[in-house]
Amino acid sequence: MRVLIAEDELRLADAIARGLRRQGIAVDLAPDGEDALVKARVVRYDVVVLDRDLPGVHGDQVCRAVRGERPETGILMLTAAGTLEDLVEGLSLGADDYLAKPFRFAELVARIHALARRSTPSRPPVLRHRELELDPARRRLTRAGAPIELARKEFAVLEALMSADGATVSAEELLERVWDEHTDPFTNVVRMTIMTLRRKLGEPPVVETVIGVGYRMM
Repeated sequence: MRVLIAEDELRLADAIARGLRRQGIAVDLAPDGEDALVKARVVRYDVVVLDRDLPGVHGDQVCRAVRGERPETGILMLTAAGTLEDLVEGLSLGADDYLAKPFRFAELVARIHALARRSTPSRPPVLRHRELELDPARRRLTRAGAPIELARKEFAVLEALMSADGATVSAEELLERVWDEHTDPFTNVVRMTIMTLRRKLGEPPVVETVIGVGYRMM
C-alpha cells in the first residue's frame, strides 16, 4: 500500500509517516497543497491523508482535484474542527472519510486500511492463495496454518502479488506500490526482496518470475 500524507504540521506528518512505515506502508509527504497535487497526479496512491487547511492550494481544492482525476484513490480528510457541519462539508467535497485532530494513531491506521479496501472492492480483507493466508490489517501470514514472519517490505510485496490474483506484476509497479519516492529507481531491491521472500515461503515455490515482465503467484 502507498499513502500520501498532505500535512503542513511537519512534526505531525513525520510522526504519522514513521508509524505507517512501521506498519509496512510506503509513505510520501507533501507539506502544502501544490506539492500534494503534483504527487497525486504522478503516483497512484491507495489513500491520501489530507489536511484541510493546507497552505498554498487549499485542502478543499486538492480534495476536489484528486477525486476528479483519481476516483479510485481513497481520501481521508484531517481537520482541527470536528463539528457535524465540518464533517458534512468535507464529505461533500469528495472525501471518503473525515478525522478530527487530535486523533488516535490506531484509529488512523484502521481507517486507512478500510479506505484501501474500499478503493479495490473486489479484494477481500484476507487474501488466500493455495496454502497461503495473508491478513494485511493484522500483518499476519500463514502457510498451511503455520505462521511465517516477514519483514515489512517482504509482506507488502507478497500482498501486492496476491492482490493481483494471478496477474503478472512488474518490478516497476512493485517499486511504486511498496517503496516511497526516495528509492533509487535503478535499484535491485525488488529482486533481492523477492529472493528472501521465496526463501521464507518455503517449498513448493509459489512466486514465479516471468522473464522480462515481472512476478506472479503460481
